[in-house]
Amino acid sequence: MPSDIEIARAAKMQPIQQVAEKLGIAADELHPYGRAVAKVDHATIDRLKDRPDGKLVLVTAINPTPAGEGKTTTTVGLGDGLNRIGKKAMICLREPSLGPCFGMKGGAAGGGYAQIVPMEQINLHFTGDFHAIGSAHNLLAAMLDNHIYWGNESSLDQRRIAWRRVVDMNDRALRQITSSLGGVSNGFPREDGFDITVASEVMAVFCLSTSMADLEERLGRMIVGYTRDRKPVLAKDIKAPGAMAVLLKDAFMPNLVQTLENNPAFVHGGPFANIAHGCNSAIATRTALKLADYVVTEAGFGADLGAEKFFDIKCRKAGLTPDCAVIVATIRALKSNGGVAKDDLGTENLDALKKGIVNLARHVRNVRKFGVPSVVAINHFVTDTPAEHDFVLKYCREELGVEAFVCAHWAEGSAGIESLSQHVVRLCDEGHPLDGRGFTHLYPDDMPLWDKVKTIATEIYGAEDIIADKKIRDQFKELQAAGYGHFPICVAKTQYSFSTDPNLKGAPSHHMVPIREVRVSGGAEFLVVICGEIMTMPGLPRRPAAETIRIDSEGRIDGLF
Repeated sequence: MPSDIEIARAAKMQPIQQVAEKLGIAADELHPYGRAVAKVDHATIDRLKDRPDGKLVLVTAINPTPAGEGKTTTTVGLGDGLNRIGKKAMICLREPSLGPCFGMKGGAAGGGYAQIVPMEQINLHFTGDFHAIGSAHNLLAAMLDNHIYWGNESSLDQRRIAWRRVVDMNDRALRQITSSLGGVSNGFPREDGFDITVASEVMAVFCLSTSMADLEERLGRMIVGYTRDRKPVLAKDIKAPGAMAVLLKDAFMPNLVQTLENNPAFVHGGPFANIAHGCNSAIATRTALKLADYVVTEAGFGADLGAEKFFDIKCRKAGLTPDCAVIVATIRALKSNGGVAKDDLGTENLDALKKGIVNLARHVRNVRKFGVPSVVAINHFVTDTPAEHDFVLKYCREELGVEAFVCAHWAEGSAGIESLSQHVVRLCDEGHPLDGRGFTHLYPDDMPLWDKVKTIATEIYGAEDIIADKKIRDQFKELQAAGYGHFPICVAKTQYSFSTDPNLKGAPSHHMVPIREVRVSGGAEFLVVICGEIMTMPGLPRRPAAETIRIDSEGRIDGLF
């Protein structure tokens, strides 16, 4: 079979105007970026606002392993599959960050015959959205330092500045720096640092805003630091939101591309799935629901981080009601959770599969707690055996009460995922029959902040309790008293385990979840609770993908995907 990049290069893309026509979008409502990419105009989004919503399908997964799960590939495949069976469907994905592309992960556009294209453009700069977000973030940083230099009218305590700079690249040397050296004319020297752009609160705000007015208002509520008496200083206090919104105006329009089968896809926004909520933009999802009868989207990492944040943060803030969840797993990844080394995953091992399937089981049971019907997608690998498939199919049906389908979309495109597509339609059309209730959040808005974190830890992670030192506990009390008690929680922890220890596979229970740090995202309106060792500026691995990325003699890019 051809490689992913060979398949992408052989794609017969339609002009983006033809893709838009399928959605009822006219050519003059597009802002083209070449032949196969376009932004959808703000006026078009306003025109659609009174249309009824289609059905919303979330694709999530088990905890990621080195074996691979294929969540994005399944999202793309399912979108194609729904169109194949006669449904008007589109997909919504996040934009890839340059950091992972040149670091360890490589490109992020699906795989095999379930890809979005043009792959190279999507992975490299795309329409410049991330550059706009980084520029808006760093404009605020520059205006903050300038505000201090010219008299510090807000009485900001320079020891309590909370706004770092960003760059869309993995660069460990920038994690902690000293800025403003060189004399009085350069400002006041202080410790500072950089985060990767996808960890910026501007990115989180961008992806949760529902209009330009909402975007500017949220930008103004972002906390840039504190006064000596611990009062927050906001971006609006230094008069930055207007100019920031101007930089983000074009970026805020959703990006329209297509799948290999020429079905429409929005690729827009890309917050970190740890430090933020890990979902594509609310404006893209809400617009897609007006354009299509079925919208397939995904959330970052496993369901313990991605689905929980999708349900409790994105759906809460954007007014979304999911109709169905697809939980992706592979036989290889389940065996990895059962203790099998990566080099041995291609060998049939039912004992390891029985041990590792507890990871999938907990994710299925967790999704049920939100009142969302679910189905399991077994992303097929050539090394899978019939006995392994039969075990998972039977376990899901008899032990978990959900159906599971073996999906071959990577190798066969939409033809390999028809059965799952038909079942997803049935689940969506049944209208939330689960336990006689509809979609619900894990916790109410008025639950105390500390209790919200404990609820996530015990109900989703299987933990015994949460722990923190007195300073952190006091901070929770202060934030509760300061009016942030209604905020949802965004837990930052390792994606590789239900615990905070990435080496604990399967479904660990009765562990403690230590809280190391708490940050207020005032514009995004959530509380970031950092558990374990989580970095907001990744470093490059020993052998970064950038070492093998190059342009060949025919002008094609090699090594990106």
